[in-house]
Amino acid sequence: MAPKQIPEILTRQVVARSRLLKIEAIDLRFSNGVERQFERMQSSGRGAVMIVPFIDADTLMLVREYAAGLHNYQLGFPKGLIDPGETPEEAANRELKEEIGYGARELIPLKSVTMAPQFFSATMHIFIAKDLYPETLEGDEPEPLEQVPWLLSKADALLEQEDFTEARSIAALLMTLRELAE
Repeated sequence: MAPKQIPEILTRQVVARSRLLKIEAIDLRFSNGVERQFERMQSSGRGAVMIVPFIDADTLMLVREYAAGLHNYQLGFPKGLIDPGETPEEAANRELKEEIGYGARELIPLKSVTMAPQFFSATMHIFIAKDLYPETLEGDEPEPLEQVPWLLSKADALLEQEDFTEARSIAALLMTLRELAE
């Protein structure tokens, strides 16, 4: 199958802006001549990381933190933005230290994923973290995160947890299980 021709951008206009994002309206012309307007969120461009940390061979460490979009607390893996000048690996190690009080001697890249790419330009790099050592950095969370150890053998029960709903955390868990089965 021949690669699709990317639509031509006719005009771009920022229609809203926040501290973290800007919303842009783009007028496009597709290869068949059809013109359409789309809106997309442009991120900071820095990217983000998510880490599946193993505190021992059988135990994952998750965090429960406030999720403003749902206005409740959600269980998931440590995550955060990549700071300017950081590599994804450096950001992953920093986020571990900030959120669970451990650094990692070994980071295994799983996959870089996007979230709602039809509307949002953001990439998240997912890692497994092993060979952890205690080290704490001050993070930017407004309250301490609840740390939740979880046995890998109970992964099915984690998937059924009412507060474990974030698609990126679910994908990270499933990719981790696949990686370990290989």
